[in-house]
Amino acid sequence: MFTGLIEDRGKVTGLAGGRLTVATVLAEGSAEGDSMAVDGSCLTVAGKTRGSLFFQCSPETIARTVISGYHPGLEVNLERPLRLSDRLHGHLVTGHVDETASVLRVQREAGGMTAWVSCPSGSAGLLVRKGSVAVCGISLTVASLDSARFSVVLIPETLERTTAENWRPGTPVNLEYDILGKYVQKQVKALFSAVELRKYLEQ
Repeated sequence: MFTGLIEDRGKVTGLAGGRLTVATVLAEGSAEGDSMAVDGSCLTVAGKTRGSLFFQCSPETIARTVISGYHPGLEVNLERPLRLSDRLHGHLVTGHVDETASVLRVQREAGGMTAWVSCPSGSAGLLVRKGSVAVCGISLTVASLDSARFSVVLIPETLERTTAENWRPGTPVNLEYDILGKYVQKQVKALFSAVELRKYLEQ
């Protein structure tokens, strides 16, 4: 479990055969078998060298995330798992990416930035204004929302600590919706299905 507060901007140094290599200051305190959120995707440390971590990415992970577009020199957001004793400053992020989307527009002002992100069909119901969403692993608040897109506002501190400062129209991003919202949606759908089934049986 993660919080969406990025600890380091790592740099991709290689991706071949599902093996991802990232240079990061977090390598020193990490061990083989540890979890790490890479742009919001929970990966397992498969090995390390001085200053770098290795991850083995499954075909499913590559297919569902932006990892397939990684190239040497690309910066990625990194976060280690939450300790039970830690303060929860962001929101609960599982590291299981729901889908990918694209940055549609960015507007910079007063050192900060507003970004509009596409909302894949059928996903708007998992977002609420002032609710939380993880975009490339960054815990952000939904500022505005419609059926096709949503916006988030990033303060200068967030831009400095994450790769969001590099976002441009067309930039692909990982999305993870609030786990609480997903459970509520599932239960509501189940309730409505049960009601409809009961109506059918009573006919």
